[in-house]
Amino acid sequence: MKIIDSINPEKQFISLEYFPPKIREDWPAFFQTVERLAVLKPLFASVTYGAGGSTNVDSLEIVTRIQQEYGIETMAHLTCLGSNSDEVSKFLSDLTAAGVNNVLALRGDLPQDGTVETPLPSPLQYASDLVNLIKTEFPPMGIGVAAYPEVHPESANAEADLSYLKIKLDNGADFAITQLFFDNELYHSFVRRAREAGIIKPIIPGILPVVSLKVIKRIVSLCGATIPPDFLAQLEEADLSGGAAAVQKVGIAHARRQAAELLKAGVPGVHIYTLNRSEVVLNLVDGLQ
Repeated sequence: MKIIDSINPEKQFISLEYFPPKIREDWPAFFQTVERLAVLKPLFASVTYGAGGSTNVDSLEIVTRIQQEYGIETMAHLTCLGSNSDEVSKFLSDLTAAGVNNVLALRGDLPQDGTVETPLPSPLQYASDLVNLIKTEFPPMGIGVAAYPEVHPESANAEADLSYLKIKLDNGADFAITQLFFDNELYHSFVRRAREAGIIKPIIPGILPVVSLKVIKRIVSLCGATIPPDFLAQLEEADLSGGAAAVQKVGIAHARRQAAELLKAGVPGVHIYTLNRSEVVLNLVDGLQ
């Protein structure tokens, strides 16, 4: 089933994102996490593509197991930069054969040196190209795309960035999930501008619980998100006074407030970046549902 067909304006949801373990020896612990969080009855679970040293083969097996063994509608991340159409079509065919009916269509990150070895000829340069391929060759497949409340780091400005989102959705994507953010007004402002630009499809806020000061500083430096000064001061004070455990406590509390306020404001649902940490997520959603 397409995820969009399960999104009900009258019933808000929680969805979850996982990343594949780096080594297969960590799979049992990973699936224990999936099992523990299945109690939350997420509307869907997404799995990042080839993350942390894993491969698309790993991603395929993981999304298939989550779909078939845990009965959770699963969305596979799919990147296209550096791939040709045949490779992407093969992965989509494998997903279809496994009963996985949804993908998050992404361009993929540029290498640190800025060069990409793209098999030529390849029409897949942007996420919008990937969306078009999926919609044309695999019309029953549900499609999500990424959105950036604080603007993609490579975009010239907010208006250009929003225009790229509109192209992806106009090409056939069903909904968007946002990059992490820590100030809800950034999300609300982004959605207002999107509606003014003619985007009417759902925009699901993505929430990341901070569990490490060092890690979150690195993440925001890469993705272009910002940490509000007051929140950053709380995290730094917690780090000095209580270390990692104190930072995590502050980070989870902030994420819980974000999610609660967003749900109260009427968002379709909240997408939680789990970090593969079941206790963190269970703590975060306590009282939300």
